[in-house]
Amino acid sequence: MRYLRVLRLFLLTSLAAEMEYRANFYLGLLSSFLTLLGALFGLLLLYQGGYRPGGWRLEEALLVLSAFTLLQGLGSTLLAPNLNKIVEHVQQGTLDFVLLKPIDPQFWLSLRAFSPWGLGDFLLGLGLLLYAGVRLGLGALDYALFALYLLLGSLMLYSLWFLLATTSIWFVKIYNVTEVLRGLLEAGRFPVGSYPALYRVFFTFVVPVAFLTTVPAEVALGRGEAPLLAFLLALLLLALARGFFRLALRSYTSASS
Repeated sequence: MRYLRVLRLFLLTSLAAEMEYRANFYLGLLSSFLTLLGALFGLLLLYQGGYRPGGWRLEEALLVLSAFTLLQGLGSTLLAPNLNKIVEHVQQGTLDFVLLKPIDPQFWLSLRAFSPWGLGDFLLGLGLLLYAGVRLGLGALDYALFALYLLLGSLMLYSLWFLLATTSIWFVKIYNVTEVLRGLLEAGRFPVGSYPALYRVFFTFVVPVAFLTTVPAEVALGRGEAPLLAFLLALLLLALARGFFRLALRSYTSASS
């Protein structure tokens, strides 16, 4: 309950600060809409002439794109405003103050700020999900499974992002490393099955893009092949992120020491 109260306080203070610049919300919504429009245009070009990459119908591929858009909203709303700041905390020595607070430092670093400007991606992703779901005749259980495996994908994305951000304790100037991750995740706009075999292996076992966007769509369509593996991978990455952060803190000496 204590952490829930703290989380509520984080949310309220972030919204109070961000609402001073309300025009940013509409600019963010416009940017999200244009980004989604570009992705849809690329997808439609891919499906010209009746071609079905990887055997995926267009409506099924829209499910994958909706998962990607929703995760992009998560990144803009929660992950980028918090995890990208870890590098600054290490450089400026303000991580000292985080460690001195009577609260778990990973909780503080992960949830301190909320940016409402990423809500446009959530709205657009939800709209695309409902459109594709209606076209495919999905039921309530299908939507629930999609949401469950999207949650697992969100946990994986958070863990990977936090792992990379934590390396700043050893390698301070790594501003671009999370951008490299976001660049790789762009592959999640399309079903992983539409890529050549070597790319499918890479985006499944090296950078688990398949589990972030393709697996939720597959499970909703009733043809998921690795649902249990998604649970195990999410738990493994969360535990790895937690353990890696604790290990990194042992090497932290502060920028002011």
